[in-house]
Amino acid sequence: MNTIEHWIDGKSASGTSGRRSPVWNPSTGEQQSWVALADAVQVNKAVSAAARAFQSWSQFSLSRRVKILFAFRELVNARAQSIANVIASEHGKIITDAEAEVQRGLEIVEYACGIPTLLKGEYSDQVSSGVDVFSFREPLGVVAGITPFNFPAMVPMWMFPVAIACGNTFVLKPSERDPSASILLAQLWAEAGLPEGVFNVVHGDKAAVDALIDHPQIQAISFVGSTPIAQYIYTRATTAGKRVQALGGAKNHAVILPDADCAFAAEQIAGAAFGSAGERCMAISAAVAVGDVGHELLESLNAKAAALKVGPSNDPSSQMGPLITNEARERVTRLIGSGTEQGAKVTVDGRKLRLEGHERGFFLGATVIDGVTADMDVYREEIFGPVLSLVRVHSLREAIDLINSNPYGNGTAVFTSSGETAREFQRGVKVGMIGINVPVPVPMAYYSFGGWKASLFGDKHIHGPEGVSFYTRAKVVTARWPAAQIRSGASYHFPTAT
Repeated sequence: MNTIEHWIDGKSASGTSGRRSPVWNPSTGEQQSWVALADAVQVNKAVSAAARAFQSWSQFSLSRRVKILFAFRELVNARAQSIANVIASEHGKIITDAEAEVQRGLEIVEYACGIPTLLKGEYSDQVSSGVDVFSFREPLGVVAGITPFNFPAMVPMWMFPVAIACGNTFVLKPSERDPSASILLAQLWAEAGLPEGVFNVVHGDKAAVDALIDHPQIQAISFVGSTPIAQYIYTRATTAGKRVQALGGAKNHAVILPDADCAFAAEQIAGAAFGSAGERCMAISAAVAVGDVGHELLESLNAKAAALKVGPSNDPSSQMGPLITNEARERVTRLIGSGTEQGAKVTVDGRKLRLEGHERGFFLGATVIDGVTADMDVYREEIFGPVLSLVRVHSLREAIDLINSNPYGNGTAVFTSSGETAREFQRGVKVGMIGINVPVPVPMAYYSFGGWKASLFGDKHIHGPEGVSFYTRAKVVTARWPAAQIRSGASYHFPTAT
């Protein structure tokens, strides 16, 4: 059986730890390959290669960097289908969803192609007699990305195009559950002409993560994953003096007002809740019905969930694929059961799904649970599965208070026909990304992505302008070129403008 190896210094590198992990096909429930797991020795090789490459890459002109970025963009665009097929095979999401993931990642590459403009500094002429001040930004050095299974191409591409464009070198630790997309991207970087060592991939588990966090040559770490791991990485890495952006978990609410188009809202919320089997940090997992809209909304959501076509990822008719592993399916199944035990009512039960010919696959049908309250496990925990809870409240104010009392603050949405209501909502919720009649408000590449509260550790969101800021640091230069005949002696007071 094939073993997926690391990518270090521009080429495939065999594992040295002797450890490996299975990679499954979630649609069949069968193992399709192994992935090598790195230890500290392997991580050090990758970081050392990146450190050597930084010496020259950081001095490349912006024009040379951009040419390579444009070449990489063309290659990713040309091979998008191959990348999507690998994602679907290892993750389980349907092909069209995988294709969309590649496209959203590609948009960050396109944004990074504009790095000459994004890195422009500032200049102030004649701030004092004969004195000018200007600023510019420099790369940090070797930086690392630790990325989750749910977007094996897009989330890494939220990180490394901007980091590399800014002049850094990069070590990626992707999820060991679906590692092949990262190797495909590494090969495309090499084909685009990126120098050896600028982009490296090490597969692994906690041992590899800790080795990256503790490595003295790693200057910054970007992470996307669960809140407990985000907090762990942030605490340990910042203690070591590193710059960190660690994006954590979510509990995303969609608030439906009585004046909303209920059929439209149900259609949008169903897609946001059940797309990619709910394995998205921006998935809507709680629909909050305000006033008397709850009954109509529940009927519509039940109909959408019951009609959803669940099937293998490579079936063009499938609307939702399996979960990533059997353990993930069992965890979501337990949370559904806890909802009924704690007083909620399952109105569409995905646990009953049986897919003929794919009995060993990790499938779970779309599930709707009514009567959910804030003290239930199915509400409090990030489910990461195709489960939508319906919570009923009496007013917009109560809905806003519910959202603000939740420890997460990643994304939220409101469905209404009132601009006044929408404005009250967007100003009132303590959440980083807000949709108005848009259920999954993921910003475009030229804005930054990130939540509030327990959904983000660190002060910088990912990609966009804040990504450029995260991967660089500023220098400010104060310059004077005095003519020989007007040179004066030293000044012993603090400098002031004259």
